[in-house]
Amino acid sequence: MIGYILRRLLLIIPTLLIILLVNFVIVQAAPGGPVEQAVARLQGIGGGAPGASAETLHTSSRASRGLDPKLLEDIKRQYGFDKSAPERLWLMLTQYARLDFGASFFRGAKVTDLILEKMPVTLSLGFWATLITYLVSIPLGIRKAVRHGSAFDAWSSSLIVIGYALPSFLFALLLIVLFAGGTSLNWFPVRGLVSEDFDQLSLLGKLADYFWHLVLPVGALVIGGFATLTLLTKNAFLNEITRQYVITARAKGLSEQRVLYGHVFRNAILLVVAGIPQALISVFFAGSLLIEVIFSLDGLGRMSYEAAVSRDYPVVFGSLFIFTLFGLLVRLIGDLCYTLVDPRIDFATRAR
Repeated sequence: MIGYILRRLLLIIPTLLIILLVNFVIVQAAPGGPVEQAVARLQGIGGGAPGASAETLHTSSRASRGLDPKLLEDIKRQYGFDKSAPERLWLMLTQYARLDFGASFFRGAKVTDLILEKMPVTLSLGFWATLITYLVSIPLGIRKAVRHGSAFDAWSSSLIVIGYALPSFLFALLLIVLFAGGTSLNWFPVRGLVSEDFDQLSLLGKLADYFWHLVLPVGALVIGGFATLTLLTKNAFLNEITRQYVITARAKGLSEQRVLYGHVFRNAILLVVAGIPQALISVFFAGSLLIEVIFSLDGLGRMSYEAAVSRDYPVVFGSLFIFTLFGLLVRLIGDLCYTLVDPRIDFATRAR
């Protein structure tokens, strides 16, 4: 087991290198880099907005020909573009080996500080959404499998299909309309993770305020993953319930609870465990962007998107490095969870 873990950890290094290299090459071909952004700001083209259009950036590129060449060289030196692409790549990799992600081009802070500042918001959304999804979906999926074909299975499947078809951002808007002032009900806030007077509240008041702000964004995140995981759990248990070993266990006189949780659960839950890494990655980094924008939450997803639009390369690559590393570690943890569910799994034998 330890040998398998060490091999997986060592494989993370070339995986990170390849992902950074591919994205670095793509970024070099993308128009409108930080130099063009700076020139646009200097000449007042598009206001230097992070979302400047391609036409604006092309105009700024042409206008840069009229700048003092010395000023243009200073701008390139400021952003590191006075060096060739291979030199910039090597410098970035040596810095990343020391976990030094550099400083943001436009935010005036270190990338590490920015990531640490935004991470609590994304972690809050991801952790609670994932926890609630699994706590509800697994028991519900098991119950649907046991009562397959019943009225309960039919109406719950209808709700699940509706939830699956409803995008999380659209459900977020619906929650805002229903419970945040869009109607006569104004129960929940729609901005930020805590209230402005958070520091003046007692400990219990802070906890209540924190969870009060999380209700709508977490509820919007849960809806999509909830539907997928429930159906996955149901199908996994249905597949195992029809196997011969279940029939044999029942013939021996074992109770349904003993058969279900003593035999079926251990085999069926493996498929659910296999989906944990993808669920975590989706909720933490893919699904949270629109939710962070809708509820004015300043998290990693929103920061990464804004950095990509404004060509803030240190933030882009620093976030990419952290996201990739986190994803690879989560996948490793997901594999190790197999052994907790079914001790018969031997990674050392599989790796030979």
